[in-house]
Amino acid sequence: MHPLKPVPPGARIALGAGFFAAFLGLWAWLTYGGHVPALFLASPGKTLAAGWALLTEFGFLGDIAVTVFRVVGGFLIAAAIAVPLGLLMGAFKPVEAFFEPFFSFARYLPASAFIPLLILWAGVGEAQKLAVIFIGSVFQLVIMVAVTAGSTRLDLVEAAYTLGSRPLSILRRVVIPAAAPQVAETLRLVLGWAWTYVIVAELIGASSGIGHMIMDSQRLLDTGQMIFGIVVIGVIGLVTDFAVKALNRTLFPWAAL
Repeated sequence: MHPLKPVPPGARIALGAGFFAAFLGLWAWLTYGGHVPALFLASPGKTLAAGWALLTEFGFLGDIAVTVFRVVGGFLIAAAIAVPLGLLMGAFKPVEAFFEPFFSFARYLPASAFIPLLILWAGVGEAQKLAVIFIGSVFQLVIMVAVTAGSTRLDLVEAAYTLGSRPLSILRRVVIPAAAPQVAETLRLVLGWAWTYVIVAELIGASSGIGHMIMDSQRLLDTGQMIFGIVVIGVIGLVTDFAVKALNRTLFPWAAL
């Protein structure tokens, strides 16, 4: 191994699969070997059986669809506001000076702390769930996009001024194309955070969704169902992550994402 030396694609896949195999082996050893009681940790076989029952008998696919809708909906609303505002803040320093203190303050506020207020304001319906994801995503996105846009090479901006470009034209033709690949990567990262917010939102005052199912399973002491729900979240997140990475490579082939 050498610092920063890339790993061939085949070796990367093998190493990643090796970790999952080792993790599964440790899990099996702890449960089938009797080292951890089933009440606290279900075995891989019991977890699969519980997951199959959830999918075939208890309508878990509907819960998955509801949770995906909440994540995507709340995240898209946050991105629609955060990306344009972040680009303006990064490109124009007076805009940054006006907004940056508030967003720097707000990004430290945990989204879960707003849940009691949001239930009071919006009830326990979809608006409350979307609002939790929006609050958890928008402040982080604005700051990260602003930093990316503000890192645009000054020589490119100066060259555009030399060619007669105006400020808004520089934003459209220089700043946005230069920042777009990293902004897309930022969206991919924050989308992963949105999954943590939706589960927190669904643990309180929800009648559907993966988080609601996990809470119901906890009341029944069914660790198999709880673990299966957690695994489903990870699988959906991993698939989404790979899909967004592939999309970014297609949209921005000049960037090493």
